[in-house]
Amino acid sequence: MQKIAKKLIEIMKDCAYVTKNGINNFHNYKYATSADVLEKINTAMVKQGICSIAIPEIISIDEVTTAKGNTEKLATVKISITLMDKDSDENITITGLGSGQDAGDKAVMKAQTAAIKYAYMLSFAIATGDDPEADNKTDENMVVRVKPIQKKKSTVIKPVKAACVNCGVVISDKVKTYSMEKYGRPLCLDCQKGAKVVA
Repeated sequence: MQKIAKKLIEIMKDCAYVTKNGINNFHNYKYATSADVLEKINTAMVKQGICSIAIPEIISIDEVTTAKGNTEKLATVKISITLMDKDSDENITITGLGSGQDAGDKAVMKAQTAAIKYAYMLSFAIATGDDPEADNKTDENMVVRVKPIQKKKSTVIKPVKAACVNCGVVISDKVKTYSMEKYGRPLCLDCQKGAKVVA
């Protein structure tokens, strides 16, 4: 692992800081966008001959009630990113967790974006000046009550084993295993019909 470790150190040098170019007009603060983090990481990894393969896993999808009384979906996703060195065949896997909330069908995508961003930021010690725990305004406006989709009357969050990354439909372990082997990501039976088979 010495060869890939040397390259990862060089990537860390190139990506020590990402400028906060994103602006949240509602809460009036700046943040480092996922696009900015990925652009900087991608440039540094290509320079070092490191490629990546990302595999998402849905940890849970829940219904939440906001402070305004609206019902939204809250998704939590784990992302596993394998970094491979083209020169030595050495590889290492990094992981990240992310949550996304949306009234429509974008909760999973938002969670994946956050998971990828923080997987790289934490693994490569990228500084941005962001501190999610310091965002008091968001905390004040967030979830009032969380209830799992699979138990309408319960207030206990129960994780969903797996769900389709395209439509969010809960799938069985058997369907997930088959889909991961054939398509490289968890898909329900309907979404598998038009999916591209992984070579």
